[in-house]
Amino acid sequence: MRRRLILKMLPAGLLALRGQGYAQDRGNGLIPAFKGTPRIAVGGIASECSTYSRIRSRMPEFTTLRGDEIFGAPLSQPLHRYDFDLLPTLEASAPPGGPVERKTYEALKSEYLERLRKLLPLDGVYLAMHGALSVEGMDDAEGDWYAATRSVVGPDCLLSAYYDLHGNLSQRSVDTLDALTAYRTAPHVDRIENVMRATDMLTHCLRYGLRPGIVWASIPALLPGEQSSTEWEPGRRLWADLAEYNRLPGILDVSQLVGYVWADEPRSAASVVVTGTNVEEQKRIATELAQRYWDARHDFHFGTPIGTIDECLSRAMSSKTHPVVISDSGDNPGGGGNSDQTFFLQALLKAGAKNVLLGGMTDRPATDACYKAGVGAVLPLSIGATLDPVMCKPVHVRATVKHLTPVSHPDEGEAVIEFNGITATLSARRRLYHSAEAFRDIGLEPTNFSIVVLKCGYLNPTMKPLANPALMALSPGAINQDIVNIGNHRRKPTWPWVPDLTYTPKPYVSARIHRS
Repeated sequence: MRRRLILKMLPAGLLALRGQGYAQDRGNGLIPAFKGTPRIAVGGIASECSTYSRIRSRMPEFTTLRGDEIFGAPLSQPLHRYDFDLLPTLEASAPPGGPVERKTYEALKSEYLERLRKLLPLDGVYLAMHGALSVEGMDDAEGDWYAATRSVVGPDCLLSAYYDLHGNLSQRSVDTLDALTAYRTAPHVDRIENVMRATDMLTHCLRYGLRPGIVWASIPALLPGEQSSTEWEPGRRLWADLAEYNRLPGILDVSQLVGYVWADEPRSAASVVVTGTNVEEQKRIATELAQRYWDARHDFHFGTPIGTIDECLSRAMSSKTHPVVISDSGDNPGGGGNSDQTFFLQALLKAGAKNVLLGGMTDRPATDACYKAGVGAVLPLSIGATLDPVMCKPVHVRATVKHLTPVSHPDEGEAVIEFNGITATLSARRRLYHSAEAFRDIGLEPTNFSIVVLKCGYLNPTMKPLANPALMALSPGAINQDIVNIGNHRRKPTWPWVPDLTYTPKPYVSARIHRS
C-alpha cells in the first residue's frame, strides 16, 4: 500500500533554488527537477550495541515492522506530511545491548533487500537507522546496509538516513549516502524533529531537482554518553546553534555526533556532518564546528555528582532529603548494558539499606518463578547473572511477590518483589525502568522510598524532578562510564586514551559528490 503525503517544510538555505527546473550538471549539486510523483522506499535497522557486552541480540530481541506496519509506528507519524509515494519495506529495531548475531542480521538484511527489489524503480530511500549497530564479524554494519541498498537501487537513487546523537560514521557510509541528520538533544527529546529533517531533505531534493552530498569531519574524541547531555554546558551551547547553519545558502542540514564510545571499532569517533549542495561552504562549516568541538573536549563533565557504588550508597543512607535517586550507570539497558548485574544489590544488602526501590533487574527464571507462585507467595529466589553469569554472581533471597503484570506471553513478564527492606522489579527480558511512569504503572510511587536505584545514566525528564538529590554510580558493566580504563584495542588513536593527541580538522568530501 502506498502513502500519499504533503510536503510543508523547506530547508531555509535552499529556498532560493526551489522550482526553477534545474538541468545543470551534478557537480553543481543540481539535476533536472522531478516530473511526476517520486517513489520513495522506507526501511532500516537500528540498535545501540556495546562490544563490551557478552550477550548477543538475536531475532527475538528485534521488533520488526513489515509493510504498512511501518506507518503505524510513532516515529513514522511525520511521514503523513508529504505528497509523495512512500513505499514500506522493513524496519527492524532492537533495544540497546550486545552485538547482533550475524545470522540474525543477514536474515533481516535479506528480507529488506527482497522487499526493496520488488519496489523498483525507486527515486529515493528513507533509512531509519541509529549509527551504533555492531554485528558479529563486521566492523561497519550500517555501511554494509547502505552498500547493499545502493547495489539494489542504483547510483541515481537518493539515500537519506537519520541517526542517534551517539552514532559512529565511516567513510563507506559517507560515500554511499546522499543526506544524513542526527538528534540534537540528549536526552533525546527531538526524535520526531529528526525524522522530519531526514524526510524533508529527501523529498525537497527530489521535488526541486537537487543532488545533495555529504561533507564529513571525523573528530578523534569520544565521551561517555552521560557527559554529553545537551542540558548543560558545553553540550548546550555546542548543539544550540546548529539549526542556524541550515539557513546558509546551499546547506540542508548540519549535524554533530558524539559517537558511541562502547564500540571498540575503527570507525568510533565524534563527527560533524554537513549535507548540502555548496561543497566549499560545507567544508568551511565542518572545519569550524569540528575545531570548536575538539577545543571543548576537556569541558565535558557529568551532570550529577558521581562516585563508586559504595560512595553513592553511603551518601544516600546519610541524606536528610529523599528520595535519593542513584544511577547504576554501568548496567544501563538504555545504553547497551545487560541489566542483570548484581553489584548494586549486593552493596544494598551488605549496607543494610532499607526502604529502597531497585528498578530494572532482568531475570527470566526468577520472573517465571514469581508468576508460578502468585501474588502474596513467599519463595526463595536467585536474582541476576542470568544473561551474563561471568560478570557477577547471583544473589539469593527469600522474597514476597507483591505484583504481577497481566501478560499474554511469558517473555513480557514483570514482577514486583519485596525482601530485606528492598522493593525490586523483575522482568523476563531487558526493559527500561527509567521514568516515573514505569513504576507508577505497576503500583509503585518513587517518592515513597528513601533510596531509588535505577539502571540508567542521566535521569529521565519525569524522574529528574523527583530526585532529592540525584547521584551517579560509576559502576562496572558493558557501558562502564570510566572509559579511560575500558579496553581500547581497535580504535584509531583517540582522546582521552591518547591525552596529548593533536588534531586539525580535515573535512572529507563524499565520493557521491565527485561521481560523474
